Amino acid sequence: MTTLYVFDAYGTLLDVNSAVAQHATAVGADAARLSELWRAKQLEYSWVYSLIGRYEPFWLLTERALDHALARLPSVDVALKPRLLDAYRNLVAYPEVAEVLGTLRARCAGRTDAAVDAAADAGSAQANSNVRTAVLSNGNSSMLDAAFSSADLLPLLDRVISVEAAGVFKTSPKTYALVTEAFNVSPSEVTFVSSNRWDVAGASAFGFRAIWVNRAGLPDEYLDFPPVETVRDLREI
Repeated sequence: MTTLYVFDAYGTLLDVNSAVAQHATAVGADAARLSELWRAKQLEYSWVYSLIGRYEPFWLLTERALDHALARLPSVDVALKPRLLDAYRNLVAYPEVAEVLGTLRARCAGRTDAAVDAAADAGSAQANSNVRTAVLSNGNSSMLDAAFSSADLLPLLDRVISVEAAGVFKTSPKTYALVTEAFNVSPSEVTFVSSNRWDVAGASAFGFRAIWVNRAGLPDEYLDFPPVETVRDLREI
């Protein structure tokens, strides 16, 4: 049985579109496009910097990506930038996240179904010794601390790991190795969960048991590095 569940943060546990959604009225008709451009450029910057061999904190790349998106969409008031960045520091978690993390941590602990439900509802930090939960994210530590504190998810996680320790972004094997080093496990002992198909490919190539959370019903890609399972949301894990 898998003993360690590791989740991507942005787009998997935390809704990256919620930052713009919180200010959709002020942003106007281009709100969806702004969110899409912001996310796409954020990821592009992470890949380009990794290939160049340089590392910058993900928060800095996030801010630069927003600058680019705002420049592309002159209909959006640039004065909204501080509000949008503040919203990104405090992203909303997907509605099933606390329930799923609580259930995983209670799994195989010999509790009744009622106790499992109560643990999830209360955000219990009492983990079964055989099931651990963690995050591996491109976000830098201060960014992740703010986001998971705001979402009240820290009690449900054994560890939040930032790639900043590796000095490179996913999908470098060095980033996934941070998990095996932190928990002293082999790749085959890790179930890695991400909504980003490119991240699933990287995790699969490293040897993780990778699950793709395909909320948008996207076509598959990276067929050489398939997930072991594709789900519609985290409840199906």
